[in-house]
Amino acid sequence: MRQLQTERRNEASTNLDAMNVLDILSLMNEEDEKVALHVKQSLPQIAKLIQLAVPKLRHDGRLIYIGAGTSGRLGVLDAVECPPTFGVSSSKVVGLIAGGEGAFSQAEEGAEDSRSMGAQDLSKIQLNEQDVVVGIAASGRTPYVLGALEHANKVGALTASLSCNCNAVMSEMADVAIEVPTGSEVLSGSTRLKAGSAQKMVLNMISTATMVGLGKVYQNLMVDMKVTNEKLEMRGKNIIVEATGVSFSVAEEFFNKAGGHVKTAIVMILADLPVDEAKLRLHEAQGVVRQAVSAKE
Repeated sequence: MRQLQTERRNEASTNLDAMNVLDILSLMNEEDEKVALHVKQSLPQIAKLIQLAVPKLRHDGRLIYIGAGTSGRLGVLDAVECPPTFGVSSSKVVGLIAGGEGAFSQAEEGAEDSRSMGAQDLSKIQLNEQDVVVGIAASGRTPYVLGALEHANKVGALTASLSCNCNAVMSEMADVAIEVPTGSEVLSGSTRLKAGSAQKMVLNMISTATMVGLGKVYQNLMVDMKVTNEKLEMRGKNIIVEATGVSFSVAEEFFNKAGGHVKTAIVMILADLPVDEAKLRLHEAQGVVRQAVSAKE
């Protein structure tokens, strides 16, 4: 553990307990500014994962995050945000955390030490070769995640690792290794800080760019969002306005004609199609609005 960059003491914060509040915050802010630069160095690996993942997810595969503690919680958080944002089912992007759902709100630190539990949790959801498994661990050596990656490799799933140390153990077990060496924390060993921020940034990139690849986005608009309340209904109608340039009243009219399905309404307007033909065009374009609009009749 002492060899891990994330466990080393940060010389700048040696006297953290003697600093005033503003100095503590300033130091944390300075350290946080470095996180995005560290993530930037890993963009080629992140891009490789997304390019490999999109075809699998397009053919019934799932994106599965698995981790322990803070890493596991971040994976679960990203997973649960995907259905409302991109309109995918809750089974399309899955977040697994050592210790089960209860460990999200109440820490179960010992659960991460079980290598077999990581494999068991993937077996329970019937992991298959079409799936994409992203193991998340700041240390890069969490037994629970190592066991999960080992099992995923045996099954033939695409595997990726996300760690915050160089030459991480789990990097050797993944098809795509993403290492974001954020260095020592202001509070020694508290990887919920810079390491957690880096992981959140990378997970944001993975899910967002993957969903773009799956046609869940038109321009920079969340056209596949689920309209489940008044606020989201208003957002859906405004998205139609932004995508097509029509007035709000016209957008509302097509929104209703499309049964509240934003993508269908956009294709109806831009391609001048009735609802049934717009739905068919979207189906043939695998849900990609840009292709549906530009397709020849």
